[in-house]
Amino acid sequence: MPRRALIIVGGHRTNGLLYVQAARRLGLHPIALASDPTQYDYLAAESIEAIRVDTNNLNALMDVCSRLRATYDICGIIGFGGLYEWRHVTVAKLCRHFALPGANPVSIERCSDKYTQRQFLAQAGVPVPAYRLAANAMEIESSAAKLGWPVILKPSEGSGSSGVRLCRDANELAEHTTYLLGGKYPWRSSPKILVEEFAQGSFYDVVTMGNSVVAIGAADFDRPPHFVPCQSMFPAPLTEEEHKRIVDVSLSCLRALNLGWGPANIELRWTERGPVVIEVNARLPGWTTPRLVQLAYGVDIINEHINLVIGNACDLRTRHSHVAIARFLVPDRNGILAPIDGISRAAAVPGVEEVRFYVEPGTPIIRKGDHLDMIGHVIAASPERTRAEAILHSAIDLIGWSIIQLDAM
Repeated sequence: MPRRALIIVGGHRTNGLLYVQAARRLGLHPIALASDPTQYDYLAAESIEAIRVDTNNLNALMDVCSRLRATYDICGIIGFGGLYEWRHVTVAKLCRHFALPGANPVSIERCSDKYTQRQFLAQAGVPVPAYRLAANAMEIESSAAKLGWPVILKPSEGSGSSGVRLCRDANELAEHTTYLLGGKYPWRSSPKILVEEFAQGSFYDVVTMGNSVVAIGAADFDRPPHFVPCQSMFPAPLTEEEHKRIVDVSLSCLRALNLGWGPANIELRWTERGPVVIEVNARLPGWTTPRLVQLAYGVDIINEHINLVIGNACDLRTRHSHVAIARFLVPDRNGILAPIDGISRAAAVPGVEEVRFYVEPGTPIIRKGDHLDMIGHVIAASPERTRAEAILHSAIDLIGWSIIQLDAM
């Protein structure tokens, strides 16, 4: 009888290991398809079968999967992480081609373009920031003048806050316009830029599966003008009325975008007019969110994502109610990461679930104003919020890390 295999398209440096481990727990043989498997160290560490293939080439992926079907019973194809949004469109098309459970490719593609997504949300009456689409400097300047300061300037496609900036005046707008259009930003196609109202208020992160809201978290960001996360907490501290309104808006997003199958991640801010949707991602959120949801609610969303992909029923029932917090370590300057001290002491603090650095000492640090600026995290959990916060602070105080400025060497 052929071995049951789960095809994983691409990889992820924080959640990739969780996916291959979950697949094995479900009795599956994970096979990774990646443009460069060596960039994901967990594949070799876990002895995961990996095949080098251009993950941007749908036909090449189809050919590899067709060959694998001669040896394996491929019961599902999955993609994860948010760095390459178009990969989820590719995965949806692969699932459709091989008659496997998967999302509607049209819905996923609609979501991957923020401008198209905004149009569908606005037409359905979902509250979104005022916005304009621009393709050149003149259109950007005109759009900002119509919207009024401050504005957000960002690519219509992309993720991880890459290319996203708060522009508070004409000088900052011109500076970021030059960055986006001057050859430094890696466009996959012709530039399409969103100029939008800055929706001011607390930031919330909603995790859904199918037509169910699984979890609602709160997040804080590092120094403006960029949006680099510095903390994430589940569940978010909400009143009953606030929780209800966020759930209602989130479900409206799923209906407007026809996302009734699979995972989604909805980002919004609570403004003077209530919840305003910033964007909807037709995937699970990355980084520490799956771990935080598991610690806070007892729901393993990665495990349930795989269950859905292979045709099993999902179990999204909350098993307990704790508070889980991740603090992200974000450098305040460029330079070289100095030797790190205190990781083992911080990890030994009761209630600390994980202490992790993504880069090694000696690594050059060049901040870009996106998610890659984060160099590590600490996660703490407790039944009580104040206790979880105290645990987190105690652990962080034990870690010694710094950036050596290049001009000081």
